[in-house]
Amino acid sequence: MRPSDVSALLAPMIRERYPVLLVGPPGVGKSDLVAQAAEVAKADLIVSHPVVDDPTAAKGYPWLQAKRDHADHVPYGELYKALNAKKPTVWFLDDLGQALPAVQASYMQLLLTRSSNGRKLPAVVTFVAATNRRTDRAGVTGILEPVKSRFVTIVHLETNLDDWCQWAIRTGQQPELIAFLRFRPELLHKFTATLDLVNSPSPRTWASVGKILRLKLSPRIELAAIQGAVGEGAAAEVVAFLRIFRELPTLDGILLDPDSAKIPDSAAALYAVATGLASKVTASNFARIARYADRLYRDNKGEFAVLMVRDAIRHKPEVQNTPAFIQLASTSVGKLFAGEGG
Repeated sequence: MRPSDVSALLAPMIRERYPVLLVGPPGVGKSDLVAQAAEVAKADLIVSHPVVDDPTAAKGYPWLQAKRDHADHVPYGELYKALNAKKPTVWFLDDLGQALPAVQASYMQLLLTRSSNGRKLPAVVTFVAATNRRTDRAGVTGILEPVKSRFVTIVHLETNLDDWCQWAIRTGQQPELIAFLRFRPELLHKFTATLDLVNSPSPRTWASVGKILRLKLSPRIELAAIQGAVGEGAAAEVVAFLRIFRELPTLDGILLDPDSAKIPDSAAALYAVATGLASKVTASNFARIARYADRLYRDNKGEFAVLMVRDAIRHKPEVQNTPAFIQLASTSVGKLFAGEGG
């Protein structure tokens, strides 16, 4: 299931207090999706890491009571927070598959009966858990069958370029990085489990590349840092793309003269220009971007015109209220845009 579908699923699941288990390789955004779902639901977020817990985390710590004639389990940490929740709350069990069997088993009572040693969880608490797969070499030994069956559904998360681009635009990622991954979409997630101390491409490690690009390092140091983030092969490709991106006519120059500014020939440069121009959109300059989009269409590069307009809307939804957008909707670009679902 792609990330946007998972988000759409989590919303009603959280509302009905149905526990969900997300499964996927490292770095695909499982934790981010849960945090976003909690934010959309206006719910507090409690995060537990069962891999570093012992069974008392889900039951409470045995403690001698005041009369000193018996002991009881006293809740602490995340369990205490959940038992005392007053508003909608998502209790997220991250990396559940790495936890010891005894710790996994200790959560069964909470997941099934929503109680711990006679203490009922408030109705406002919802469980979501996440795990990597056994094949990911992430220390996952599996999840106990009785624990798996406590979840209403088990969802396998897959990467999706368009969903990632929407996230990247929303969070202000570097336009050249977005353009590169559109040019080389197969590199968005090329995770390889290895015992070597190297990284491989994934949504998480590409976000790290974005952080590196913001530092404006020298080319030599930038290459080494990107290699450390996504591996040598992917780093060589992204650095070669960056050279193309940085040697293009300036985006400001295109905005100053959209009617005669050069239209690139290569796909890499077209992705760079379309993504870069969209990142600079405002309500006042959208008319210029629309004129350049029309030129792209007339130059048989309509898919890049659509990409640019779509991204511009994602950056600044208010451009849809401008006269230029209304006029664009009646042109060939607008019809092509509408045909792709907008």
